[in-house]
Amino acid sequence: LRRALEEAARREAPEGAFVLCGVGSLNNPRLRLADEPEATVLEGPYEVLTLSGSIADGIAHIHMTVAGATGSVLGGHVVYGSEVRTTVEALLQRVPGWHLSREHDAGTGFSQHLGRHTAARPGADDAHVVLIRCPNNLHGRG
Repeated sequence: LRRALEEAARREAPEGAFVLCGVGSLNNPRLRLADEPEATVLEGPYEVLTLSGSIADGIAHIHMTVAGATGSVLGGHVVYGSEVRTTVEALLQRVPGWHLSREHDAGTGFSQHLGRHTAARPGADDAHVVLIRCPNNLHGRG
């Protein structure tokens, strides 16, 4: 899932984009839970309830909540390796005239987003929101 979203953003919004929302289903989703250094693999089918974040310099910082068969809900950072079960539909918001990037912040020790005003690329004002579909037969794992 994450890899498919990054590929779509590189193609559709190379200047960066925000992931506004997303729904769909996954097999064995992988999330990095709060304050955990490693990903957690959730066994079985899950529904994607929310998907939001940003993609800057081709790298995603996305959070997701998923629900299992019993209705239990978990959320965390989207990491590589979640397998799309049926499809995932996500909306990417481009920001024409701006370039989103990530740079190291010495105060927090983490990469933080920066937005720099630039000249909009030709045609960028035509479609600010891009619907991305990640069907399982095209993207598989990612």
